[in-house]
Amino acid sequence: MDASLFTSITGAKPLVFIILTGVFGGGAAWLSGRALALKWRPVWQLVVYTALLAAAVRFLHYALFEEVLLSLQYYLVAYAVLLGLGLLGYRATRVKQMTTQYYWLYERAGPLAWREKRTSTS
Repeated sequence: MDASLFTSITGAKPLVFIILTGVFGGGAAWLSGRALALKWRPVWQLVVYTALLAAAVRFLHYALFEEVLLSLQYYLVAYAVLLGLGLLGYRATRVKQMTTQYYWLYERAGPLAWREKRTSTS
């Protein structure tokens, strides 16, 4: 992808977007999802918290790199990235919870899924 196309979509240079939004903001989103899952909170709370986190990340883009602050497009791109990472953190943690706390009922069916344990009939 051309750097100017990437910048027109995200409002940031590729490296700045990857580090600030992807690594720092994404790490915070992942940990937010994990924290909410550990406390057995509903996933809709993550949607709200991620909206606030995306606003904070956009402010950091503005304050540190003189990028546009009030742009709905750039905010929605950052929000989508952060929400995706937050949901991954939530789901990964929920799978671990279900398979460790209810080990007699469930087993892992991959990194983001669980299934009922199969009973062996002899």
